[in-house]
Amino acid sequence: MMVLGRIAFGLATAAALSVATAYADSMMPAKSPPPPKPIPANFVQVSPCVKTMGVHYADVTKPLAGSTIYGVNQGKPVFTEIMLTPKQFAAGGSWDNVLRPLPGYTIDHVDIDYLKNGHPGMPFAHYDLHAYYVPHAVHMKFCPNGVM
Repeated sequence: MMVLGRIAFGLATAAALSVATAYADSMMPAKSPPPPKPIPANFVQVSPCVKTMGVHYADVTKPLAGSTIYGVNQGKPVFTEIMLTPKQFAAGGSWDNVLRPLPGYTIDHVDIDYLKNGHPGMPFAHYDLHAYYVPHAVHMKFCPNGVM
């Protein structure tokens, strides 16, 4: 029974991600600009400018849940992010292998948000963990006219 539950959850997650990816793709320019260094070259832009955060870059060959995402504002990396399902978060563990700063950057603070209804890219309940390289007061001014 537990295996069937995992399979069903996996299928539901895959379906939700494919719908979210199509939605996110419709919001993006036809060709994504390359990521600024030192973000790996295989990462692509997956969001427009998001209010208080910036633009998001991800490796779209991997599932978003539990994978590293980088944020950029005005061409400069400003955070590392991971998104975790409630089950992943509740299971605990260490995510320092994916929630680490880019080379040459240090983490100023970490914001943890629970999104009951999700957002484009992950339209189901999950936690967003942002490890910002800049002070909170600084990133709160990013993209004042950006999407929420």
